[in-house]
Amino acid sequence: MDILMDDVTSETLAELEKTQKDFWNVPRKTGVLLNMFIKMMGAKSALEIGTSNGYSGLWLAKSLKETGGRLTTIEYYDKRQSVAIENFKKCGVIDVVRPLQGSACEVIEAFDESEKFDFVFIDANKREYVKYFELIKPHLTPKAMIVADNIISHAEKVQTFIDAVDADEDFQYAIVELPGGILTAYRN
Repeated sequence: MDILMDDVTSETLAELEKTQKDFWNVPRKTGVLLNMFIKMMGAKSALEIGTSNGYSGLWLAKSLKETGGRLTTIEYYDKRQSVAIENFKKCGVIDVVRPLQGSACEVIEAFDESEKFDFVFIDANKREYVKYFELIKPHLTPKAMIVADNIISHAEKVQTFIDAVDADEDFQYAIVELPGGILTAYRN
C-alpha cells in the first residue's frame, strides 16, 4: 500500500515523476521509504542535501508536518531551488521547509554548532558524500539516521563514503537494494 497524500500533493508527485531523469529524482519507492522513516522515528529536524525540484523534499516535508518537525534543504542550483520552492508552496508544506541555496559543504560549515538533525538525506554530488558525512556528524542528534541515495548505481564515486561509515564505530549501516541503492546508517 502506498502512502496516502492529499490530491494536490499526489498530482504534484505524479507530475514530478515524469521529470525524474531531468531532475535526478529518487524513485517513488525511495520517497515512500523516506516518508516512513521520518514517521517511525518521530523526527523533528531533517536535513536534505540536494533539493533538486523538491520531489524527495515533498516526501520528507509531508511526514515532518505530521511529526511537528522541520526540513532544512540545500540546493546548489538556484533555478532548481526556485522550482522546489514553488512545489513546496503548492503542496502546503513551505511552512515546515527552510530552503538554503549554495554549495552544501559551505552551507553546512556555516551552520551554528547548536543546529542539530535527527534525520539526514543525501542525494547530491556523489564524490562529496564523504565530506557531507564528516561535516554533518557534529550536527547529528543521538540516534540520528542518515540515508544516502545512489549507493549501488554510483558505487565507485561513493566508495570512500561507504568506507568512512563502515569505519565509524558510532554507526551501524545497511545497503538497501532499491533502484539506485540506498545506504541507511543509524547512529548508536
